[in-house]
Amino acid sequence: MTSPVSKRSFSLPQDVAERLEHEPNASAYVVSAIRDRMRAEDLDAELARRGMTVTAEGRARARAQRARVEQEWTPGRRAALRERSRRAAQEMLGEIEKQAPAA
Repeated sequence: MTSPVSKRSFSLPQDVAERLEHEPNASAYVVSAIRDRMRAEDLDAELARRGMTVTAEGRARARAQRARVEQEWTPGRRAALRERSRRAAQEMLGEIEKQAPAA
């Protein structure tokens, strides 16, 4: 089943247009980029709702800290942390599903 789509036309800077020329599916590329941006905006809104303001300076500090960590950690250590985080998220989602009222 295909979801409904809406056709749009955009004027793009030359460098962006050239980049899209190299994509096998430019529409999918653009949709993915926009959805990534929407998720980031949703996260910013949720953090703001919880009293945390995201600033450009804060993002820059977080990126710098992440870069330092990535340089120090071995691939094995990163993989282990990713796996622990994945399991914790699955457990948390399982708890949320248990608490959700039946539909």
